[in-house]
Order: sequence, then C-alpha cells, then structure tokens
Amino acid sequence: MSIEVNNESGVAVDEAELVALARFVFERLFIHPQAELSILLVDEPAMEKLHIELMDEPGSTDVLSVPMDELTPGTPDKPTPQGMLGDIAICPQVAEMQAKNAGHSTQDEMLLLTTHGILHLLGFDHAEPEEKEEMFGLQRELLAGFTGRDAPAETMQ
Repeated sequence: MSIEVNNESGVAVDEAELVALARFVFERLFIHPQAELSILLVDEPAMEKLHIELMDEPGSTDVLSVPMDELTPGTPDKPTPQGMLGDIAICPQVAEMQAKNAGHSTQDEMLLLTTHGILHLLGFDHAEPEEKEEMFGLQRELLAGFTGRDAPAETMQ
C-alpha cells in the first residue's frame, strides 16, 4: 500500500505513526494492499484556502477529505479493489488547539483526525444521528485497536 505524508505545516509531527495508523485501518477494513492514500499536513492559512475551495466555507478547519476512486470497506472474502483512496488534509495547529480543549495530546488528536479522514474517504459520514453513531463508533474501535487504550474524545461534530 502506498501512504504518502507531505508535511507543509511547519510543525513537527510523528509522520511514521500516522502511516502506521493508516496501514492498521487499511488492514482492519480490508482495503486492497495496493490502495493509495495521501496525507497533507498544512498550516492554518493553507487549510483555510482549502476549506473555501472544497467546501465553500470560510475559516480554517481540522481535517478535510477528498475521495478519489470512491472505495468502500471490504470484507475478508472480498477486499476493496485496487485504487486511489484519496487525499486527507490536516492542520496540526487546529489539532493542537482541539487537543488542549479536549484534554488529550496533540498526537492523539492527529491520530483521531487521520482516522476520521480515512473513514470519510471510505464513504462514512456523520450528518445524521445514525451515521454519526456508526462512524464515530468505528473510529473509536479503530483508534483503541491501534493504540491499545481508549480512544480520545471526539473533537469534531
């Protein structure tokens, strides 16, 4: 699997752990081993620009997902087809503020946002209560499985 991290944020981030988490999520959700994912870490002005371009919403945000081949989770018998999962943009500065407010580490927030972004790429959403319950439940399960401890509190609504 190809997982690329490009850090343009100016903030030191444990990129290797983000890649390890993405690999873990891919394995748990039966994503094709040659699927591709790009994680872009950007500063607040760059994230605000992306937020306006992609969502037509002002202001910076924590994470944005841009799906490519519309892949969905697979099963043990039928993994997803090979393809480009998509791109995730994360703003470490926003993650740091959210982590402080939530009472957990910035790295935990980065793991949370990475998982959240991947789930969006796989078609999950949280606009409706049932969708939110499913997505956030899976997000907690994946994070707990990866870290070996309870998942950090969700900071996004």
